[in-house]
Amino acid sequence: MTTGTPPPTAPRRRSRARTFIPLAVAAWAVLEIWLLTVVADVASGFTVLLLLAGGVVLGAVVMKAAGRRAFRNLTETLQQMPGQPGAAAASPAAPAGSTGGKGNGFLMLGGLLIMIPGLISDVAGLLLLLPPVRKALGRFAEKTLDARMRAATPGSLSDAFQQARIHRPDGKVVQGEVIREQSPGRDETPRPPLTP
Repeated sequence: MTTGTPPPTAPRRRSRARTFIPLAVAAWAVLEIWLLTVVADVASGFTVLLLLAGGVVLGAVVMKAAGRRAFRNLTETLQQMPGQPGAAAASPAAPAGSTGGKGNGFLMLGGLLIMIPGLISDVAGLLLLLPPVRKALGRFAEKTLDARMRAATPGSLSDAFQQARIHRPDGKVVQGEVIREQSPGRDETPRPPLTP
């Protein structure tokens, strides 16, 4: 007689990203704290406090400006859509020198890095405020995203959202599709969640 015990499976390997990202974040935090103590020893603790407060204020200003710019670009784009009142029959081409809304994400990231306490993050955030750096990073991000999209397996995005994965206790993954049918006259009151 056989039992329902599944055969032993080989242990799964951790991906390199799951191993190195926490180590990199920990090393970055230790380096930031060490640099702040070095600056506090050279100058004073009050100078470090002023640097940190100035970084928070400057980062907030940069993020607010980038958010306003992104919202303005979005409203202009929506107003130029065909069928909108006041929109031209054919949408005009963007000028050659304009970057549109591509740099707003990097501006917001730069503001966030400036707001994070630490000197390394401040320098990285200030570098992101420079237009040539943002353009180079934008081109790199586009190329990387394009390469990954071409290497992706075929299938639509809706297919990915319709699939459900159920993880069994033995580590196996059972794929399935959840279909919910409503019957006429059935009361659709919310049910309490299932608990294991």
